[in-house]
Amino acid sequence: MKKVLLWLILGTKGGINRARIIKKLNERPYNINQLSKELDVNYRTISHHINKLEEMNVVESYGEKYGKMYLLTDEMNENYDEFKNILEQIEDE
Repeated sequence: MKKVLLWLILGTKGGINRARIIKKLNERPYNINQLSKELDVNYRTISHHINKLEEMNVVESYGEKYGKMYLLTDEMNENYDEFKNILEQIEDE
């Protein structure tokens, strides 16, 4: 998971937004619309990042269509400390 997180956060253009999404989902489940409002980021941008995070087994979804809720996978929860270490690297730059 560490390599996945490094690539998703440090190795891609949208890494900061992905990190913000992960932090929000660590607090509680959200749908895309709620994340868009909470993070003040375009709905389509959030949707794109959520799809990447889901593809890489960082988030999972429950429900259907607009009511679909996203939360961190068990694997991501187990590696959340590693995620925080990666965030510290960003903040130290």
